[in-house]
Amino acid sequence: MIKKITMPKLGETMEEGEIIKWLKEEGEKVEKGEPLLEIATDKANMEVESPETGYLRKIVAKEGEKV
Repeated sequence: MIKKITMPKLGETMEEGEIIKWLKEEGEKVEKGEPLLEIATDKANMEVESPETGYLRKIVAKEGEKV
């Protein structure tokens, strides 16, 4: 089953974040809780963890994009 990973809201005022770097590549296995990507918000840089164990099938938002 494919699950979409969405940008977590990291603060009450957060409206968007910029993808700084993907830490995994398409097709790579990931474990639940393992860091997937780094994002920058208006206040801090953070890592986003995988919500599930599985494979990263497709990256739809590229590095440098705001989501």
